[in-house]
Amino acid sequence: MNILKDIPDLITAGVITQETADRIQDYYKSKAGSFTNRLFIVFGILGSLLLGLGIILILAHNWDELSKETKTIIAFLPLLSGQVFCGYTLLKKQDSVAWRESSSSFLFFAVGAIMALIGQIYNIPGDISTFLLTWMLLCLPLVYLMNSSITSLLYIVGITYYAFYTGWGLYSIIPYQYWVLISGVFPHYYNLYKKRPESNFMIFHNWLIPISVSIVLITVIKETEELMFIAYMSLFGFFYLVGNLDFFARKKLRNNGYTILGSLGTISLLLFLSFDWFWEDLKIEKLSFNEVIAASEFYASVITSLLAGGLFYIQHKNKNLTDIKPLSVVFILFIITFIIGLFSPIAVILINIFVLAIGILTISDGAKQNNLSILNFGLLIITAQVAYRFFDGDLSFVIRGLLFMSLGIGFFASNYWLLKKRKKNE
Repeated sequence: MNILKDIPDLITAGVITQETADRIQDYYKSKAGSFTNRLFIVFGILGSLLLGLGIILILAHNWDELSKETKTIIAFLPLLSGQVFCGYTLLKKQDSVAWRESSSSFLFFAVGAIMALIGQIYNIPGDISTFLLTWMLLCLPLVYLMNSSITSLLYIVGITYYAFYTGWGLYSIIPYQYWVLISGVFPHYYNLYKKRPESNFMIFHNWLIPISVSIVLITVIKETEELMFIAYMSLFGFFYLVGNLDFFARKKLRNNGYTILGSLGTISLLLFLSFDWFWEDLKIEKLSFNEVIAASEFYASVITSLLAGGLFYIQHKNKNLTDIKPLSVVFILFIITFIIGLFSPIAVILINIFVLAIGILTISDGAKQNNLSILNFGLLIITAQVAYRFFDGDLSFVIRGLLFMSLGIGFFASNYWLLKKRKKNE
């Protein structure tokens, strides 16, 4: 902030005008205010959570000695306090993000606490699945009533745990309700996109929503789990395409959860499927048409493939073939390869060709864009493929050692060349 101290001298010396000085001061004040507001929001949320936990711990110490009536009154106190805080916020502090987020997060946990306490006091039967579903449904209106992003994030975590527990845990029932529940936060997500596109809450949603969907999709697995490789490849392809939409593409890479999850997910699946054993088992499986058509995995594969295919068409209908990024088309090639793999061992060769081609094209793209991150990502893809073949092949240790040495030299040489190219252009 030394520049603010020098402003009077700069005006006196005629370096800047008074108008420019005012703009500079306003800019730094807005930055300082923004940072202070973010800290206030974070500490407000943490404070409300710690306050709630402290009350619970104090009450838990003497809980067994209290009468049923006293327990009931105490159980309602956090809920009533949360409602009072939220009411005060709506009436007096509606424009304060810190008040909205901290009061709504306190009320969110207060709702869960009273449900658990009343159930324990009166021995109301139930299970964790029903408890979570009821809790999340009761708290969803908070997202919109308080315009609270932290409640939206907590809601996503809650329904993800509910769906995973229901579909993959004790019951093994496909949680179709999840897809309706997750859509409940989309209006709020869209509102963030329109009004606060650069906020941290928007970034957290950009990560948490695709992570949640990726986790819950596994609950579809029942009988024909091989088809889920198509579903996941198409899902990661869809994420990658979403991440390449203009809005997300303008963001820093670390803030674009769709691109990172789509890229890493696609490459990880390809590397996993680059071994012979999967394709050998697939040929032996001999899935019948009637079995496939009736499988939940088939419908998951169709839906994710249609979503990815539709977005791919929208993005590339007016583009040249040279403008298509290699990772955006992998899910289409994989579907074809999967069908081939049902009858021929050539599928595993195609998968390895895909990985190598993606690595080479990514390196080329990084060199064209003068981007070290993209270039090194391409080199890492090829390195991972060579490492996988290290465990899968019959090559001697000398040849394997030479391969790794070549890759190491390639890393140094390509980075040195690109850095040298940057210096020339400066």
